[in-house]
Amino acid sequence: MNVYESLGVTPVINALGTFTRLGGSLMPVEVLRDMQEAAGSFVGMEQLQHAAGKVIAGMTGAEAAYVTSGAQAALVLSVAACITGLDAAKMDRLPETTGLRNQVVMARLHRNHYDHAIEAAGGRIVEVGNDRECRAEDLSAAFNDLTAAILFLPGQEDRLSLTDVMTVARRHRVPVIVDAAGRCDEPRNLTRFVAEGADLVCFSGGKYIRGPQASGFVCGRRDLISAIAWQHLDMDFTPGVWTAPPELLSADQLAFVPRQGIGRGYKAGKEEIIGLLTALRLYFERDHVAEKKNCLRKLRSICDGLRGVANVTAEIIPPHPVRGGFPLALIAVDRETLGMSGHDFIRSLIQGQPSIHPGERELDRGAVIIHPFGLQDGDDEAIVQRVKEIVGSKSAA
Repeated sequence: MNVYESLGVTPVINALGTFTRLGGSLMPVEVLRDMQEAAGSFVGMEQLQHAAGKVIAGMTGAEAAYVTSGAQAALVLSVAACITGLDAAKMDRLPETTGLRNQVVMARLHRNHYDHAIEAAGGRIVEVGNDRECRAEDLSAAFNDLTAAILFLPGQEDRLSLTDVMTVARRHRVPVIVDAAGRCDEPRNLTRFVAEGADLVCFSGGKYIRGPQASGFVCGRRDLISAIAWQHLDMDFTPGVWTAPPELLSADQLAFVPRQGIGRGYKAGKEEIIGLLTALRLYFERDHVAEKKNCLRKLRSICDGLRGVANVTAEIIPPHPVRGGFPLALIAVDRETLGMSGHDFIRSLIQGQPSIHPGERELDRGAVIIHPFGLQDGDDEAIVQRVKEIVGSKSAA
């Protein structure tokens, strides 16, 4: 009996991808080893954050970087930094931002379930464009004296490119935040957004990097990273004896030291910081091409295993910029013949033995999506067997 089963919690087959609700991803043994070693010592967290930030900045090509407790925390802190800059009085006010530069311009086609992070920091979303497009002039028209930043979401750059956004942002001297939480499916993204001029880029440390799920990081401009650090770190100290790295936390920049800022609840543990650094090093060493070929092999195994099964179709969906850089598989059932909706199908997968969790966005078609990144050896055969059991029992009925 493993640690989950001892609690009455059953491990599942992750055919969904890197979603937090299934634990994100699995960490390599090297990450676990270094996290265990990190747990054995005390350390000054401001020193550790500065050292880790220098390593990550070197990897991403940014001026500076900072580790957070996840990509959502990175996004909240990035918005906060753009609102306050290095102004301690503003830091102490958040999330109350009346009269401050607090508006974050965002294309309507980039709106998503995670942009509540803007408001959590005290920001106000200014939506521009429509569901189909957003033009450079739409962005420009939204700027005023209260504009704090632009938030950009990668993946639909055929309709709004980061290059166009950066051109507008530079003209108006407004920083650009890129929410790249799940975009490490393509390794070049770890450096591309910074290279294209983004002021802050937020990443998840779990997901495709395979670091601790409760980790993330933001990289970009040094002054904004410094503003993040001031609002995130534990500020319960005596100024006269504090030995924080001046490159990260220079008290000379501030009128006074802000106390326990809006990011304090998003603290990153020493174990997560070390684990993230190890995972990032391994990420840059991994053979991503071979990894995706192995994922495709698993999907083909599933489709081949279901070929010829009555009332079921299975097909490979090639990678697409909006969905990410991995191939997927679509498994559909004949709803009319089987008398089974897409919701019935996925419930049978989730509630069965083993419990299989696929993607849900095609349920209206009577289909589920299989993302291969979280599939372990043997999971492809288990999925085929379970689908056959479900369809077989419905056919018999």
